This record gives sequence, structure tokens and C-alpha cells, in this order.
Amino acid sequence: MQHNQEHNLGQHADLDNPADIELSKPSKSRFLFLLFFFGIFIFSWAGCYNLYEHKFKKNADVVAPDNTLYDPKYK
Repeated sequence: MQHNQEHNLGQHADLDNPADIELSKPSKSRFLFLLFFFGIFIFSWAGCYNLYEHKFKKNADVVAPDNTLYDPKYK
């Protein structure tokens, strides 16, 4: 009897954690779906914002040399 009590004291009791996503398949799939969705959403938003910040700004003050025009003028 004493041997069984010593053996039981050495074992850890496995307690189920309700916050563990590995225990619930619907909870795990919901978490992975939301992680994927918000990851794609943030990646797309950051890309659009970066394109907006670095958009082309027209500058009419640029003077091109005459020999680089569409119809070049040579001396």
C-alpha cells in the first residue's frame, strides 16, 4: 500500500486548461482563421499605405536637355 502512495505522489495530475487551443478543434481553427485573416489584412493595408506615401509627385520645373527629348535637337 505504501508503494502505491509513493508512486501516486511522484505523478503530476493532468489538468485540462480551457484556454488551451489544442484541446478544442473549433477553437483552434477559429484562432488560425482570425490570425490568417488579420495577417493578410494588415499586410495589404501596409502595402497600400506605403504606395500612398511614396506616390509619384509631378514636378513641372524639371528641364530636360534638348538632346534627350522625343524629337532631339542637335547642334
